[in-house]
Amino acid sequence: MNKQYSNTRQEPIPPARFGLVKPFLAMEILEKAQQLEAGGASIVHMEVGEPGGETPAVIKEAVIEAIRNNDTGYTHSLGKPALREEIANYYRRTYNVNVHPEQVIITSGSSPAMLLAFSALLDQGDRIIMSDPYYACYPNFVNYIGAEPLLVPLREEEAFRLQPADVKKNLEPSVKGILINSPANPTGAVLGEEELKGLAELGPYIISDEVYHGINYTGQDHSILEYTDHAVVINGFSKRNIMTGWRLGYLIVPQGLIRNIQKLQQNLFICACAFIQAAGIAALQESPEVLEKRFSDYDQRRLYLYRALQKIGIAPVKPPDGAFYMMANVKAYTDHSYEFAIRILEEAGVAVTPGIDFGPGAEGYIRLSYACSMETLKEALRRLEIFFDKLNQEAN
Repeated sequence: MNKQYSNTRQEPIPPARFGLVKPFLAMEILEKAQQLEAGGASIVHMEVGEPGGETPAVIKEAVIEAIRNNDTGYTHSLGKPALREEIANYYRRTYNVNVHPEQVIITSGSSPAMLLAFSALLDQGDRIIMSDPYYACYPNFVNYIGAEPLLVPLREEEAFRLQPADVKKNLEPSVKGILINSPANPTGAVLGEEELKGLAELGPYIISDEVYHGINYTGQDHSILEYTDHAVVINGFSKRNIMTGWRLGYLIVPQGLIRNIQKLQQNLFICACAFIQAAGIAALQESPEVLEKRFSDYDQRRLYLYRALQKIGIAPVKPPDGAFYMMANVKAYTDHSYEFAIRILEEAGVAVTPGIDFGPGAEGYIRLSYACSMETLKEALRRLEIFFDKLNQEAN
């Protein structure tokens, strides 16, 4: 006899913390754009930080060789010793800082690294200072573990750089960390030596997201580890080495945090993928000439985009100094950037990220990624110029 099941069961009520986790609007726009493309629409993508081009051949060859050698099992929970050693050497030769390989923890992308770092440093009710605008996922991780973001507004006329004096005004006993991101997503801001030194002197742990290091148009990047060892570094391979889908990142942490993070890694993630870790070693050995060519192409597109946005009338006060994003100021046209981004997508066929994804201080902006090809960039700007010309005509 067939069993009969009741359809009257109630769906479980999700824990309250899920109400604090907001959708990642860059991905919402991407998925909406993909839906339109499936229906035959032509869409130019500027919404996600997807570096143009292919993962370098030497990196792909390294992972293929690892698979052929059956490097497909579990690794040490903190990562392969060879990769941890390579990262320590990279920080030594790049920033002249002494990092012991034991301090390096390999993760399946920088997002798990953030979760591990925030979990190890923050307790329920603790606060962490972060800039506004911020990378969209930061407050979601913090809220999920029961801590609270404390936002410090940035100013467009200062190129969205976080100022130590502004952070100092917000220090209080509940603040257990200061989160920085340089070069920054979404603003492209780069913190200089004086700013980093000033932040390091404030006292709390500095959590430094350095995943865009190398993509700097004003000079050499500086790691927070040059100014303090009271810090946690988050980094990865997605942007610098065109490896977004490979999901490989890492943490550099003080000795006192290693064991607690290891216990979390063992339970939540076991370890990062073995053969992908082999690719990380090859990525760190890319020649400076190859990287210089890659980043000079970004710079060419950065300047082209800035001039085009000036012509349209929505350029920021100053061009960004790093990463591959630009915040376009559209406050003259909207105070609801998500609805405006949907309109741009549907009417102009250009996918952009609404500023509100990056905090209340970014409302009235849209973020444009210029990690695409120059051909794609030119087509996107052609469409945007037509779109904004039409808006101006309608207003008149």
